[in-house]
Parts: sequence; C-alpha cells; structure tokens
Amino acid sequence: MFEELTENLLETPLVTNGDFLSLLWHFLLNWVVVFCIICFFYYPKSRRRDYYFTFTLISISIFLMIFLLGSVKLKIGFALGLFAIFGIIRYRTESMPVREMTYLFVIIAISVINALGADFSYLELVGTNLLFIVSLWICESNKWMKHTACKLVQYDRIDLIKPEKKLEMVADLRERTGLDIYRVEVGSIDFLRDMTILKVYYVPENKMANTVDGLVKLPKEGE
Repeated sequence: MFEELTENLLETPLVTNGDFLSLLWHFLLNWVVVFCIICFFYYPKSRRRDYYFTFTLISISIFLMIFLLGSVKLKIGFALGLFAIFGIIRYRTESMPVREMTYLFVIIAISVINALGADFSYLELVGTNLLFIVSLWICESNKWMKHTACKLVQYDRIDLIKPEKKLEMVADLRERTGLDIYRVEVGSIDFLRDMTILKVYYVPENKMANTVDGLVKLPKEGE
C-alpha cells in the first residue's frame, strides 16, 4: 500500500503547465506594476534606495506567498493575516515616514490582489492595476494640489513671535533660511534661553521629499 501511494505521488505533477503559466503571467503583471509605481512615483521624489529595495522584495515575497498558499486552498482570511503583519511592522531602528508607510500598504495590496486574481478575468485584473496607477498619478501630480513641506526651526528672536510682528518674523526666516516660507506656527517658548520652536511651512524648489522634514521634535544635545 505504501509503495502504491508513493507511485501515485510521483506520477502526480506538483504544478501543472496551466498553473505555472498563470504564476508567470500574474508575477509579471505584478512586477511591472510595482516597478512603475516605485520608479515613476515614489523614487523620483524620495531618492531612498533602502525603501526601493524594501518595497521590491516585500512585493515579491507577498505575491509568491499568497499565490502558493492559494494553490493549496487555504482560507483567504488566513492568507491575508500572514501579510497583514508586514503592514503594522514599525522598524525599530527608525520610524517609517507616513509617505513610505502609505506606499508600503499600496504595494502590499497590489501584490495580494494580483496573487488572488486567478478567478478574475485578465481585463478586470489589468483594470484594477491601472486604477492604482492613475490614482497615484493624480495624488502625486503637482497640477492638482500644491506641494508643500514643513520644518521645525529653533528660533532665537522671541521678540518677533507676537502676532503683530508675524510678517516681520516670516521675512526674517525667509532671509536666514532662503526658503519660500508662507506660514509659521509657534510652539514651545523658553524665556530662560530666549528660544522658541517654530514649525515653518514652505514651497520646496525641487519638489522632492525630504526625510528630515518628518521630524516631529528636535533631538536633544548629545543624541
């Protein structure tokens, strides 16, 4: 009986030609879409090769894992639970900026949709991926919304933080920083050291994301 069972397992192909071709087609579609998103939308503004590497490998890993788990007929909820861990991971070495977290979630969602899209028609699958690309293009386009950035500034002229001297303070910040500042928010004030924390909003010239702008507080001395 054991020998008969072994022969049946050896004679049964683990992956049929149809399944293998489906794997190649869905993998190629997923890779092209993710490549376009990273190269044309994310990387030109961020220039972060570390996240370029991370997004690419996470997309490939999620796609293959979900596709192969689907081939053994596991429940979709269990499969989604495996990749959901990646969506809530906070890297312990540094906090991931909101923009990077958003792209990570989008890439994971696209990879899962393409992996579970075996029951969908090719037109529906391609149309769904195009909707992602068009939506990202609209969100990243400077024609639809003004691109702004903000910085935390430790300011030494607390005599200018009064509301009636706001225009003078903005002019002083523009001259000293060289940035096109259009709005300033006053934070904590230290009268002992004549210092205050300002959050300045400006229009960047190169339209590229600056990861330092994501700091929500100034580092302490010695850090």
